Amino acid sequence: MIVAIIDGYTDEPAGLGVPPYLGIYLRYAYGAVKKAQKDASIFYLTIDDLRATFEGEDGIRTKNKTPNFPKVRDILDKADLIVYIGGLHTPGKYLSAVPGSVEEVSRFLRPYKAVKVLGGPAFMGSARMGGVKITSRELRLAEEVFDHVVYGDLEAFLFDLLSGKELDPFRFRTYEELRDYALLGAEVVRQFPGYPAFVIAEIEAQRGCPKAMGIGGCSFCTEPVRYPVVENRPPEDVAAEVGTLYALGVRHFRVGRQSCIFSYGARPNGRVPIPNPEAVERLFRAIRQKAPHVKTLHVDNANPAVIANYPEESRRIAKTLIEYGTPGNVVAFGLESADPKVAKLNNLNATPEETYEAVKLLNEVGARRGPNGMPWLLPGINIIFGLPGETKRSYELTFQFLKRLLDDGLLVRRINIRQVVVFPGTPIWHMRDKVKTEKHRHLIKHYRYKIRHEIDLPMLKRIVPVGTILRDVRMEVHENGLTLGRQFGSYPLIVGVPKPLKLDRYYDVMIVDHGLRSVTGIPVPINVNREPSRVLEWLPGIGRKRAAKIIAKRPFRSEEEFLRLVPEELREVYKGRVSID
Repeated sequence: MIVAIIDGYTDEPAGLGVPPYLGIYLRYAYGAVKKAQKDASIFYLTIDDLRATFEGEDGIRTKNKTPNFPKVRDILDKADLIVYIGGLHTPGKYLSAVPGSVEEVSRFLRPYKAVKVLGGPAFMGSARMGGVKITSRELRLAEEVFDHVVYGDLEAFLFDLLSGKELDPFRFRTYEELRDYALLGAEVVRQFPGYPAFVIAEIEAQRGCPKAMGIGGCSFCTEPVRYPVVENRPPEDVAAEVGTLYALGVRHFRVGRQSCIFSYGARPNGRVPIPNPEAVERLFRAIRQKAPHVKTLHVDNANPAVIANYPEESRRIAKTLIEYGTPGNVVAFGLESADPKVAKLNNLNATPEETYEAVKLLNEVGARRGPNGMPWLLPGINIIFGLPGETKRSYELTFQFLKRLLDDGLLVRRINIRQVVVFPGTPIWHMRDKVKTEKHRHLIKHYRYKIRHEIDLPMLKRIVPVGTILRDVRMEVHENGLTLGRQFGSYPLIVGVPKPLKLDRYYDVMIVDHGLRSVTGIPVPINVNREPSRVLEWLPGIGRKRAAKIIAKRPFRSEEEFLRLVPEELREVYKGRVSID
């Protein structure tokens, strides 16, 4: 049997699958096929491979070519089964890969005679862009082109399909069933773009929402709709999967597939589950035993109400994440709105005061800077605009909450602003006539601008001041005269370098300027005898006139000779970071 698994890339609130992130769906699907048909030939393709083959595109869209790229037509011609995995639940900024859509892939796959299966996150297969639910037209198109549209777990469906069992597109698997799929599916990483050096594996630790089991989920959230009961994946299973990937050469991991890492192994307790520091410590200790020399070990989501109500237990968990993890880690808090009326109507996770206390605790434990240049462990804040019950005052309350964090000297790594998306089956579906995204579009635009300029920018300057060295920044794409790169991690900063650099190389970069959500940097050591004027002008305290003086006095014979041209108050920034070779 010949099977083609096509990765359209996935992005959802609890899971990333856009390169360099290796998502869970394609690994599990690969493993299910392997378990059902151990002699199957399984080929991993990406949506970029299809674009390059059928549209002849080049550049950023086709940068992620897999080893199968030259044989795409041949693979699809001979395939008995074609599986497409896609789905964007949240909007994101992507550098070296562009997610696909049902409409796009249907155009590519329509002529082929293989059995076609569509699966992916957000329980509706796919959407044309992040933050927009799939349309009825896309669903009709999916049903026309694909023989099976899977709304449950794709891996469970594929195993049943290839084992000759009764098919149920809504079937979900257990963690016991998943164990073999996860281990068998790890080997697909060999075909992943950037393997082995440039891949970060998404790891699942939990399903369901602990808070939702007590008082129901947030109005907009699909997690409790799909998984009404919380399941914690056994730590030995998580560690075994990490160990298998580690043995295959993967060194970057993100335990991101859970609604609240602080609630892993927690005891139900109504609105706020009681955290279990011992369970979290067992999980991460087991991971590090299997992967002792990881370069990245990060997490993602957490409920700030858990941290605020159980500060001692949460402090222990935060210390565990630092002890076993790596710097630059970010825990995303779902505040959504600082308006109490909106919070009550939409059954949101935490109050503003709880979120404030959670931010404060993580700052106390994790704000010190690690060896890669980033703080060890910081919070992120998720905001959703357009929720039922919003008024103009709601936006101002949310802004003032964020301003309070800034004014009080607290660090927030990133603020994620989304507009609410109404999915069938969620509580907000019954309030969809009260959603304010269209009515408040001008308010949304205004406050998004206000937050980006008045909160994000000064916060970013505080987190990575001018002169900070970010280490191991991988350069990914060339764009508008810049080379753009990132460190590996949950929410890495995009670094723009104002000159061409070789891609897929690591650089240590000194921060020289700040944008709203990104930074400008220059690789160090800075060769002051060779850098062109356009690069020298970016350096702190230099500018156009001083850059001209530097060029006129070159070559410098020592660092000290160069430092005489730098403003005295900035000379410490350059010490040890200048080259004259």
